[in-house]
Amino acid sequence: MKFIINRELLLTPLQKIVGVIEKRQTMPILSNVLICIKENTLTLTGTDLEIQLITTIQPDSCESGEITVPARKLLDIVRLLPDEAIIKFELKDDKAKIISGRSRFSLSTLAADNYPEFSEAELENKFVINAGTLKFALDKTVFCMGNQDVRYYLNGLLLHISNNTLNLVASDGHRLSFYEDNIGVATGYEARIILPRKGVLELSRLLDDDEAELDIQFSSSNIRISVKNLIFSAKLVDAEYPDFNKVFDQPFLNSIHIQKHVLKDALTRVAILANEKFKGVSCQISKGLLKLNSYNPEHDEAEEELIIEYNDEPFSIAFNAQYLLDAVSNLDSELAVLTIASNGSSCFIDEPEPKPYKFIVMPMCL
Repeated sequence: MKFIINRELLLTPLQKIVGVIEKRQTMPILSNVLICIKENTLTLTGTDLEIQLITTIQPDSCESGEITVPARKLLDIVRLLPDEAIIKFELKDDKAKIISGRSRFSLSTLAADNYPEFSEAELENKFVINAGTLKFALDKTVFCMGNQDVRYYLNGLLLHISNNTLNLVASDGHRLSFYEDNIGVATGYEARIILPRKGVLELSRLLDDDEAELDIQFSSSNIRISVKNLIFSAKLVDAEYPDFNKVFDQPFLNSIHIQKHVLKDALTRVAILANEKFKGVSCQISKGLLKLNSYNPEHDEAEEELIIEYNDEPFSIAFNAQYLLDAVSNLDSELAVLTIASNGSSCFIDEPEPKPYKFIVMPMCL
């Protein structure tokens, strides 16, 4: 097999493929990218057996065949070649020969026959969504996903389709982000699936064209997303996502209105002297005033007073400062609206005008 291709045509697909491949693999061949040429089309495949990415390219010229080569070494070679360089790739005696200008490289290979097949069940559900819409929804939710939580179903993102309504939910047990929007077409079914954390992060990275249309197919165990010359596949988390709807169905105190940048700056300053492990900040709320306090085991203390719009009974509550900062930073409006449950069990962080997303932070004990 051999092919000739412009560096720019090969570089971007390779970068996307390498993002899926783990640096440390139990199977050496999983560190390789599968290169397949068939019917004048070059196909690159990378997988870690949980996520797979396939991309197709049209080379300048080619001869059929398939082989696997070390993915990161190939990427480094292509990346460091001059712009618009012409790359000649040829398989000779179990070695991949790469020639570009005065540069010569020889890479070890492993047979394509040994490349593991990515198992997929029949994908019975499907819908189409704009890539920009899904990218926006992911940006507003992924920061709340769990990371290596023992409750493994939290290490991912809930995708809930109910006819023409799309819900995305992420939570690490201490905070929650919720997104709801209309996808514009009736699907005729209801389904709940959990995408794994790594798959969500890779998918968000791949969505670089807001105008593209995504063709999404899924079953109870797999999801496949096609966009342009890319096919992204992932195995789903086999679990039930906890019922979060109860947090919405409860009485609340009057909302607190405050300028977003004022709250962010104050939280950032007060958090400097908070306990490094828990980042706890006490909030004392009274009519027209929010007082933020923090302290640490070294007996350092910080205090900030902020003017707010609030005319209800005074109360005190404490939060992880970083969780509040993450939520407030993801607001698009310049005004933040904080609504605390009457029993002090949660705080909604929202905007004055209705938006498809909401953030919730649970309180903590200091």
